[in-house]
Order: sequence, then structure tokens, then C-alpha cells
Amino acid sequence: MSTAAWPRQLWIVRHGQSAGNVARDAAESGGLAVIDLAWRDIDVPLSELGIRQSIALGDWFAGLPPRDQPEVILCSPYERARQTAHLVAERARMTEPAATLRLDERLREKEFGILDRLTKFGIQQKHPELNEQRLHVGKFYFRPPGGESWCDVILRLRSLIEMITREYSQRRVLVVAHQVIVNCMRYLLEHLDEKQILEIDRQGDVPNCAITSYRAVRSHDDDDVLQLDLVNFLAPLREAATPVTTAPDVPSAAKP
Repeated sequence: MSTAAWPRQLWIVRHGQSAGNVARDAAESGGLAVIDLAWRDIDVPLSELGIRQSIALGDWFAGLPPRDQPEVILCSPYERARQTAHLVAERARMTEPAATLRLDERLREKEFGILDRLTKFGIQQKHPELNEQRLHVGKFYFRPPGGESWCDVILRLRSLIEMITREYSQRRVLVVAHQVIVNCMRYLLEHLDEKQILEIDRQGDVPNCAITSYRAVRSHDDDDVLQLDLVNFLAPLREAATPVTTAPDVPSAAKP
């Protein structure tokens, strides 16, 4: 993607492991229909491991020279993403005035609507017709009642990217959000199509606190080109001997 207004560096990070990921794994392995969570999805916090992952990521950013660290942090308003962003900022000393942290609702998790908190078994049991429709249409276009399709997420991210190019040109920007956000931003930034992004998604879930990054490079016509630099980079966790987790944010029935 070419433009003269890209950030100098753009990092996109999935939040650390959440208590919701842990509860979902327990429900799936136990053959339950509903995931036992006391919180709204918006309020689900990090697990203890998710906190350790976020700290490891912050320590990695702290090891970068100040001239290479993020100047702006854009974050989903969901609690697990906010915790991740704050821990990273604190560990790397990327707080005001060194860096600005800004919440943006366009980075929120994909909304699951009527399928929220259901396991694969729960979806098949409670909404068999929707399950069949989802498998027929595919996740890119399927919108559960009260929820969003990937296309809906991409639509809100288009305006976010426009804002980034307008307000943060030539700056270093860190985005902290969710798995679907990471993939949908890759779809936009790399000019992918439905088949290409779903193939990337099928290859595996985005690991918690993994980094996907882009770097602005000068093209032959003197425009800046945003070039893919890292994909699901996990060295920060491995260097800190912190376990890597890849649990999906969505029920496995919704992942063909």
C-alpha cells in the first residue's frame, strides 16, 4: 500500500492471554454449551499468564533504542487489551510525554452477537441453522444476529487507518487489539482478498502478544511504501521464557 502519509513504523499486537481464553478452553474440553464467564466480553481481564506475556513484550520494547520505540499507542477499549497496553507502556517507560496512549473503539473485538459465550457444541445445539449458514457463507461475510462479519470489522478499520495516516504520519505507532483485528488490518494493509486472508487464518491463530509490523520505505517515485516487516514475531516471549498461547477468541465452530 503506497501513500506519502504512513507512520514510520507500525506494530500490531494481539493482547495477552485472557481469562476468557482459559474459560473457553475449559468449556470446550468439558463438552459444555456455554462458556462460564462472570464478565461481559468487554470486561474480561488478562490471565496471570497474560500479564507475564505483556510484561515480556514491554521488556522487549524497553530494549529498543528510544529513537525506535513507539511514540503513539492505539488500543482497543476492551479490558484485556487495555491491560496489555498499560503493562507494555509501563515496562518500556512509554508513558506521557514519551508516548501517547489513546483508546479507540474501532479496535474493539469482533462482536459475536447471539453466538457470544457459546462453544462449538453450544452453537450446534442452540443454533443449528445458523451454524449451517455460517459454514455455507464463510466467516468473511457471515454476520450472526446482533454481531459482525469480518467485512463489518474491516469497514470500521478503514476509517481507523485513514486517521492513522492523517494524524500519525512519519511517527512510530503501536496498535494493541484482538486476533480478528490483526488479520483484518493485514487484509487492508497488504491488499489481500477473502481467499488469501482466510488461508492465513486457517494456518493458525494469532499468538497472544505476537507482533506483526510494517516499516515505511521510500519507493522509486518518492512515496513511502508500507512494507511488511514481521509476522507473529514471538522472540519477546521466548527470550523471557514465557509460554506462548494461541487460543482463538471465537468459538471453534466459527473457524472452518
